Amino acid sequence: MKIAVIGGTGLIGSRVVRILSARGHEAVPHSRSTGLDLISGEGLPEALTGADVVVNLTKPSTFDETAPAFFRKTMGNLVIGAAAAGVGHAVILSIVGADQVPDLVYYRSKVLQEDILKAGPVPYSIVRATQFFEFVDTVLSWTSDEHAVRLPATLMQPVAADDVAQTVADVSVGVPLGGTRDIAGPEVFALDELGRITLAARGDHRAVVTDDGAGMYAAASGYALIAKNGAVIARTTYREWLAR
Repeated sequence: MKIAVIGGTGLIGSRVVRILSARGHEAVPHSRSTGLDLISGEGLPEALTGADVVVNLTKPSTFDETAPAFFRKTMGNLVIGAAAAGVGHAVILSIVGADQVPDLVYYRSKVLQEDILKAGPVPYSIVRATQFFEFVDTVLSWTSDEHAVRLPATLMQPVAADDVAQTVADVSVGVPLGGTRDIAGPEVFALDELGRITLAARGDHRAVVTDDGAGMYAAASGYALIAKNGAVIARTTYREWLAR
């Protein structure tokens, strides 16, 4: 199969391209660096020519109020372009619980992206992933200083990027789901606990202060970010990933 991977040079995209190529598929990465601008649509017809599947892994540079416009424009362009090119399957990567955290503009934006795809004429699949192991250090940096890291006790079920990429690759070469498949890690943590585990592994002796108003994930409550029944549960644990 020929698979156009938009955002194919990023954290997940580069892994998806590698997995699909190893399976014998023609996985072609596309991004701004290869001449594709999904906001303007420049380079999109060329990227989709002859493609059986398109995988959209693009994201905005910031998670602020500009995100809805980004996803509205890029997803709209992709749906129109994929239909015109006769692409038979469109896949996007979204977030577990995106519809459960309406106070986060980025999560609302991902729901918007999903809705645009669902309303379009191209058969589709949505992969929803929990938070990546690879982003935990960034999350800690948002609410930290030289003395402490402040984190809410928000429950989450983080997952390795390698495992997410595997699921995206599996879905992209399968029959369109016409729905959603979730992927999550094997363990549930409170975010403040995850912070303590991470700092200990890094040899960082700062204290983690539980603050249920700190940072972006303070907006999520209960089990909003936890995978539901039927999700793919990855094997890689957080401590195994830290030890690599």
